[in-house]
Amino acid sequence: MLATEAVRELEDTARHLRVEILKMLNTAKSGHTGGSLSAIDVLTVLFFHQMRHDPSNPRWEERDRFVLSKGHAAPALYACLAQAGYFSRDDLKTLRRLGSHLQGHPDMNKTPGVEVCTGSLGQGLSQAVGLALAARLQGRSSRTYVLLGDGEVQEGQIWEAAMAAAHYGLDRLCVVLDANALQIDGEVAKVMNVAPLGPKFLAFNWQVLEVDGHDVQAIARAFAEAEQTEGRPTMIIARTVKGKGVPFFEHKASYHGVPPSDDELGRALEHLGHS
Repeated sequence: MLATEAVRELEDTARHLRVEILKMLNTAKSGHTGGSLSAIDVLTVLFFHQMRHDPSNPRWEERDRFVLSKGHAAPALYACLAQAGYFSRDDLKTLRRLGSHLQGHPDMNKTPGVEVCTGSLGQGLSQAVGLALAARLQGRSSRTYVLLGDGEVQEGQIWEAAMAAAHYGLDRLCVVLDANALQIDGEVAKVMNVAPLGPKFLAFNWQVLEVDGHDVQAIARAFAEAEQTEGRPTMIIARTVKGKGVPFFEHKASYHGVPPSDDELGRALEHLGHS
């Protein structure tokens, strides 16, 4: 259990990171609002409570690895990396600019703290399986974390990787599914229904946990349980709200890949208590 002060600190950090996400998207006039906001609470717990990592030494061998498989939510990852100290917060203003190291999808060759390049959906879990296997073969205690989108699990490669992860008993692999129920074309259930997700991963011999993806205490508890699991990987299904934190963005597929306008930014910052 997190102490009350720790919960408050993580919630404050997540609120601040929402502000950073909205500002960089508005400056870029391009990018993905909805999925970045739905994922930021999970990423906040990962980067500022759960993972072992060292911003002063991004390639520290014993670090935990994080793979943002839903790479279009890069603004959420960049906000966390800047907050952690991997690079200057001023760099966030260069999102998606020509020559910037902060491109529309994460690039391991340009951005400190990014483990793998992720763009085309469905590939991140396969990459993470490779990272987890490598850690085992090298005798490292590192854990590997992945963030998937629920629209993304419509991709067949996800299920091949899920089968492999269970086959090799990768118990230091933990996947979080950002289950916000929306994708660019509308409701996941209508585009290509992926439910029931829990029973499917259970059938693939994964441990499955379900949490409120905006409750930092519940998220931290799920990560702690995953750490104690032996012999199989863990899937945490995080029930989230697309556009979470700004009422007029919430539950709207139309904000999947649309940045906030100047007026929307002003209203959003006011709602978040930031002028």
